Amino acid sequence: MTIDSQEPPAAAMTFEILKAAVRDAPTAARLGRLALAGRRTVETPNSFANTSRGVVPHLTPDNVNKHMHGVGGTYMGLEDFIERPQIYTQRSPPIYDTPPASPALHHRRALHSFTAMPSSIITVMGARRLPAVPAPTGNTNTTMSVFTSTGFQLLSTKEYMHAVDALRPDIVIPMADLTDKAITPTSKRAVRMAERTDEWVTDWFRQLPSASDPDLPPTATFAPVLPIPYSMQWEYLERLSEDYAPTSQLSGLALYDADVLPDLTSSYANLAPLPRLSLSAPATPHHILRQISLGVDLFVLPFLNAVSDSGLALTFTFPPPPPLPSSSSLLPLGIDLSHPSNATSLTPLLDSCPCYACTSHHRAFITHLLSAREMLGWTLLQTHNHAVLASFFAGVRTALAAGPEAYQDACRKFSAAYEPELPAGTGEKPRARGYQFRTEGAAPAKKNKPAWGKLGADFLVDGEKQDKEKVVDSGAAAADAEIEVVALQTSPHDVDALADKLAQKGFAEVAN
Repeated sequence: MTIDSQEPPAAAMTFEILKAAVRDAPTAARLGRLALAGRRTVETPNSFANTSRGVVPHLTPDNVNKHMHGVGGTYMGLEDFIERPQIYTQRSPPIYDTPPASPALHHRRALHSFTAMPSSIITVMGARRLPAVPAPTGNTNTTMSVFTSTGFQLLSTKEYMHAVDALRPDIVIPMADLTDKAITPTSKRAVRMAERTDEWVTDWFRQLPSASDPDLPPTATFAPVLPIPYSMQWEYLERLSEDYAPTSQLSGLALYDADVLPDLTSSYANLAPLPRLSLSAPATPHHILRQISLGVDLFVLPFLNAVSDSGLALTFTFPPPPPLPSSSSLLPLGIDLSHPSNATSLTPLLDSCPCYACTSHHRAFITHLLSAREMLGWTLLQTHNHAVLASFFAGVRTALAAGPEAYQDACRKFSAAYEPELPAGTGEKPRARGYQFRTEGAAPAKKNKPAWGKLGADFLVDGEKQDKEKVVDSGAAAADAEIEVVALQTSPHDVDALADKLAQKGFAEVAN
């Protein structure tokens, strides 16, 4: 079936449910297929890549096209592109001045052209990136606070509509009144969130951006579902069901909390066939499986970029491998490449992985790149992690095709086989981007250790003073050798004494 009761136009977005959830089954998971004109067809359940400034972190668009065949779409936040310097407040952001694409490039939209995203990739645009930095001032009745590269600024509903009309993403998520904070909003704040979002979405459908290019398919709208209890947003959901779903203006749902799904599907039958995109940022594959069981079709997963930045290589598969009789411990969801054992390992990141990183390189090489802070290291790691996730979703779809019992059994085996949390990466990370810093409370500790300090200053290890600095050589020949660096505290005026001491003592000596 499709999401519309009538036959949709050939160029419109279609979502076909290949295998619906069985009534009274222990899971609401389902198989589907999302198709847009000129884009790669996406089998669901699946995930879309989370972008930063319009690109998948560490990957150039040609590598996305060449090595990420399992990724059918990307999520982009408008706030990544609309910075305005304070001295040029009237200047139009450069993204709005994108020249039109060549007529030979069919279905090439302005957002694709500006970001150089491959034309086969679906683009999803929201007002804010994922995860969003909490705004210190919050939203108003007509504007939302967004965090650009030049600081926070207000984005009105009218400006957002203008941006969508100019950029023409494949899928757009209307503005929603969110707190973007980990704490649960109060009842009063939750009611205001529902009322304000209802007004914004109503204005959105009343003033849908007109197609600036009639040759392009229309932009599909995924209405936001708020991270508050169903009882506080039922009027808003009822409006979506009665006013917009029957007219085919509503193409899907963007869920900021998947736990609303059971109440939503049982109360509004005409919303059930719509594709469901989760923006709740599940933190582990266990959380992903739980949301799939609730009926989620698509995911945006910020944790994938975080684990790549941390030097972690994902190693989980679905269904999990058979347990070894000689081991009773849980399998890790990933490996930390900063561990010394990886410095000399000639094995791939994951034996069964067909990605470019695993078929062309080994752990020792990628570990060396990360320790040397070479960008290629994170590029290979990001390619691998996306491939592992694509294989994970392919396994989920295979299990669902075999029936709900087979899927539930595979989920139980996965939960019993793997650790509940991802390991914490201890290696040095790439340079932190501005939106990774908090805007409230005390400043977080620096992600990476300082490369050097003042000559003669106290050296601290785990908060304790040390008299000497020991440097461990990671080479195979001197893996256990410790080089004791002798700090020379000499007056800068006593040059001769410094030279004599260097001649006698030397720059360094090996401590036995």
